[in-house]
Amino acid sequence: MEKSRPRVILSGAISIDGKIATKTNDSKLSSRKDIQRLHKLRSSVDAILVGKNTVSRDDPMLTVRYVKGKNPVRIILDSKGTISKTSKILQSSNKIPTIIAVSKKITKRNLEKLQKFPVEIISVGNDSVNLKSLLKKLSKKKIKTLLVEGGGTVNWEFVKQELFDELIVTLSPFLIGGEDSISYLRGTGFSKISNSPNLRLKSVKRLKNHIILHYEKL
Repeated sequence: MEKSRPRVILSGAISIDGKIATKTNDSKLSSRKDIQRLHKLRSSVDAILVGKNTVSRDDPMLTVRYVKGKNPVRIILDSKGTISKTSKILQSSNKIPTIIAVSKKITKRNLEKLQKFPVEIISVGNDSVNLKSLLKKLSKKKIKTLLVEGGGTVNWEFVKQELFDELIVTLSPFLIGGEDSISYLRGTGFSKISNSPNLRLKSVKRLKNHIILHYEKL
């Protein structure tokens, strides 16, 4: 692992056929026990990261609930700064440290909108957020562990660029199907199996009908 970036953990719940949401954005794949496990994991990391699509679709808080523990710093990838003023992320930014990562594509209007909230704005990249540059800046802020909770486009960028160290997926007992449903990894995908990062299975845990698979990248 490079010392110039935090330790990155990819996390998500998937159906048996690799989907994280249906075509209508229903993503309730986790059981209550699995949600508790996830929140315990959140409490153990320095920061949590999602993309703007996840914020607009789910309007999450990205906080620690169901278990005792500290809230991680919240990081939103939002190249053009289009996050809604009414989102829970911005509305609670006075209570929970929040970073909005943007690119040079952000409009003056959107930048001024964000500046009205007590968030830290980090600009990295021209057309989109440069993940490598962002991770270096986060490392300088003493963020040593980063939990990435997607969605599919964000997950793909971390996998494609091999900017992760661990992968924890909950295999849920559902079959979703459909070309328009959302896969755990979106993007262009690899053309050959050999292009995929090499993973080592670290542990398997059963939570009734759900299975937690924990991999390490070699």
